[in-house]
Amino acid sequence: MENYLLEELVTFAATGTLAKTAQQLNVTQPTVTRGMQKLEETLGVTLFARQPNRITLTATGKLAAAKAADLLHAQADFVTTVQNFDRRQRQLRLGTTVPGPLILLKSPQFKLPPRTQIERHLLAVKQIPDLLSTNQYTLIFSDHEFQSTTVESQYVGTERLAVNLNKFMLQANRTQLSFADVKGLSFIVLSDIGAWRTVIQQALPDAKFLYQQQRMAFAEITKYSDFPYFSSNLSQFDPTLPATTADNRVQIPLADPSAQMALYASYLKRNQQTVAPLLQEIHRVWQNA
Repeated sequence: MENYLLEELVTFAATGTLAKTAQQLNVTQPTVTRGMQKLEETLGVTLFARQPNRITLTATGKLAAAKAADLLHAQADFVTTVQNFDRRQRQLRLGTTVPGPLILLKSPQFKLPPRTQIERHLLAVKQIPDLLSTNQYTLIFSDHEFQSTTVESQYVGTERLAVNLNKFMLQANRTQLSFADVKGLSFIVLSDIGAWRTVIQQALPDAKFLYQQQRMAFAEITKYSDFPYFSSNLSQFDPTLPATTADNRVQIPLADPSAQMALYASYLKRNQQTVAPLLQEIHRVWQNA
């Protein structure tokens, strides 16, 4: 069965006319007509109800169009999966849904294996199983644990949130705070912080969040203003953040359970040996965080 015949059938089912099918596929209408006739002959069934100046799909034709769409999708998925798998044999591609692991992986203290590529943009948790099964990523960090016949997760560490306050504020004299202690304040926050965004918005509904898309802009504002901002035990690996000793702030841990996020590394079970050295290095560095 030639792909172009299936593509013509699927396109006809979507557009409803031979003329629109031909236009969308950039071929002539007689070419589409011959293709539809050939498809019927190959299958030995009637796919079209032909009337003067009109042609429509029969019930069999509608079923054939749906199955053809599934087949074309499966073929495209086959090609993508094989190509991604081949590429993964030559490099490791890492992704994450929260920024902490990204900071850790890019820090000078971390020794990445050769041929490792890190995706800078945060991924969505719901994408993880598909991104792994199609070999688009070798390892993905998130706050969700996955266990299936093909995917497994390993706990890598806990990211603990802290708040950085002007040292002259009353709360700055404490060794530990809760979200309730900083309610109503205005915070400078990076826009792309994954699940942490939901955490702080739910914990501090009365606070004002001044979101910054650019990390360098965030660093400049925190350096030259007294606005509070959040950090974590992994922020020490981020060279763009000013050290609290260099400004008028003190870093105070947040004790709330929601301010503690367990993170996991998810991967295909067949890649367990491949990712094992990388996970060992992550554990080594994370222990010092």
